Parts: sequence; structure tokens; C-alpha cells
Amino acid sequence: MLNNSIRVAQKKIIIIGSAHPLRGGLASFNQRLTQELIAENINASIYTFSLQYPNFIFPGTTQYSSEPAPKGFAIKVCINAINPFNWIKVGLALKKENADIVVVRYWLPFMAPCLGTILRFVTKNKKTKIVCIADNIVPHEKRLGDTLLTKYFVSTIHSFIVMSKKVQTYLSQLFNRNATLVEHPLYDNFGTAIEKKIAQKYLDIQPSSEKTILFFGFIRKYKGLDLLLHAMADERIKKANIRLLIAGEFYDNKDGYLNLIEQLNIKEQIILRTNFIPDSEVKYYLSACDFVIQPYKNATQSGVTPLAYHFEKPMLVTNVGGLPHIVPHKKVGIVCEPDSPSIVQGILDLYELGDQFFIPHLKAEKQKYSWHNLTQAILENT
Repeated sequence: MLNNSIRVAQKKIIIIGSAHPLRGGLASFNQRLTQELIAENINASIYTFSLQYPNFIFPGTTQYSSEPAPKGFAIKVCINAINPFNWIKVGLALKKENADIVVVRYWLPFMAPCLGTILRFVTKNKKTKIVCIADNIVPHEKRLGDTLLTKYFVSTIHSFIVMSKKVQTYLSQLFNRNATLVEHPLYDNFGTAIEKKIAQKYLDIQPSSEKTILFFGFIRKYKGLDLLLHAMADERIKKANIRLLIAGEFYDNKDGYLNLIEQLNIKEQIILRTNFIPDSEVKYYLSACDFVIQPYKNATQSGVTPLAYHFEKPMLVTNVGGLPHIVPHKKVGIVCEPDSPSIVQGILDLYELGDQFFIPHLKAEKQKYSWHNLTQAILENT
């Protein structure tokens, strides 16, 4: 008698990208994606970097996490981003893995020689399909040779997934490649929101004002913190007794920002927490504020936006890149122009409307930012 139940072979997916012991948003994303794949009965693991950046080009204090490794899946720490002999070794190892799909993250042309070489070896097994999740195709800080490096990488990819229309357009215009657009999933792996006063007490923030806005994430030129600092000097912001919590590590000239704070005479309005924010503390920073401010000068998408969605914090974003698309104006936040006067007015508008105005829209809008949408796109693009 034939057994009517047919056992379907479990798919095998390997992610190439940042993961523990490395830290940061890319690592958190890759680990959360792996958890989702496993939850959907897929054999998933990560190949990550033993050396991601040489120390002399890394702008932060350390590349490594002090927190425990995530449990429930394997992370193989083996890729050296600057050693060509290592690329061959890893490429051959991945070829032998015979995975159904390799998902590779691409965010910087510096990584193109390493990743492009590894993938050339992987595809020699004539089985593995390569899916790229492209965070950026044109980097925020452009350098000579970026396009040539990215071209070397792009030629190894079978299909692309992007999280902003801007990256989708760049792929089409520069490399004549199509891409599937998937909204950036929510960062739902940082715990749940807690009471504002408890969060501020944990962070040792004096409750001198009930009005606190948050700038969160690595501090880089394109993120427009200087525009926000100028906005904080506006008399209307001062009169409203609004303070700014800056939470994130400097990836730019620290002295320039500190000097600007002094010049603008806004030191009393600024709360600086410019060390790296570990995953276990993210919920405190998002819970300690009323609104999340993203005064970017240019952008594709932002990992801060899905983080704000998860904690149901209304946002101010500037009218650049994909930000207005994912932050509908006067529904989940305010969209303004990337200049200080517009940012001032946007902040005042947020407080005038009040956070409760935005909450129903946030709750409804966040439903479409699921990890399942991303896993389905990966499977459908092979």
C-alpha cells in the first residue's frame, strides 16, 4: 500500500553577511531573518566575517558585540574581507554545502571583491541560486571605483530583493537588473515598550521635561544631525521645552558636532548617549522618547524606521529616498524637507497633533512589515 504522505525535502538556505560576534543593524537583521526561516521549516544558517573591516577604516570603537550569541541556529565565523586566499577557501566550502539558496547582503562596494569572488565559486556547483538583499547599490559616501566594484559583484547574482524604490531604480539604470521590492520588516527582536518614566530612570535621564525627541543610530554625515541641532536652537523649540536625546556612536567627526552644540548654546537641551547601544538596551531608548526624528539629507531606506514602528513611536522623516513612502504624512508621522526650518515646524506639528493621534495609524500600517513577506520573496526569486 502506497503511503499518501510524501515527505518534502527541507530547503537549505545559507545567509552570507554580518552576524554575531559582529554587532549592529545588519547583524540583527540577518539573525532575525534566520530565525524566521527556521520557523518556516527551512534549514538556515549564517556564514559571517572573522574580519569584516580593517581597524584603520572602521569608524567606531569596536566591531564586536559584548552580548551572548543568539541560540537556535549555526553561525560560521570564517570570512576575511581582505584576504583573497580566504575568499577561495570559503567559496569552495560553500560550494560543497550544496545549498538550495545563498542569500547575500550587499551594502558597500568595499565588500564587492570578497563577496563576488566567493559567489563565483559557489555557483560552480550548478545548483545553488544566489539571492541578494541589496541595502545600497550607490553608497551614501561615494568613492572612485564604486561602480566597477559593484558591477563585479552584481554579475554573480541570480535575483535581487531591495527595500526601497531608490535602490530598485539604481539597479535598473546602472546595471539593467530587475529587483523585487519588499518593505523592510519590523525589528521585533528588541523586546517590548516600557513606561517612559521607567525607561528614563534606567538611562539616568533627569525628568526635567516631559518632551523628549530621539535621534537614534550611528552618527554619519548623511543622517543630518547637524540640521537637527540647528533646529534645536530655534526659539520655538526652546520655548516648548523640548530636549533631544542623541543615542548612537559617532561614525563622523565627533568634535564638529560637540562644537556646534556649544556654538548654538543648546547644551542644556541635549542628552548625549554616544556610545554603541547594545541590543538589550534599545527598548529603553525608544521608550524614553515621544517621537523619533530622522533628519536625513539622503537615504535609501532606514533601519530606524521599522524599529520605531515596532515600538509604535511616531516619526519625523525628511523627504528623501524611500522615507516618505514608509512614513505616510500625518498618519504615522510628519514628512518635512531636509532643512532646519522645516524640521522645526515638523517637530512642533508632532507635538501639536500628539502621539495618540498617530497610534491607530501606526498599529494599522505596521501590519504589512512582516518577516514572512521577505522569506516568501526569497523563495519565489529562485
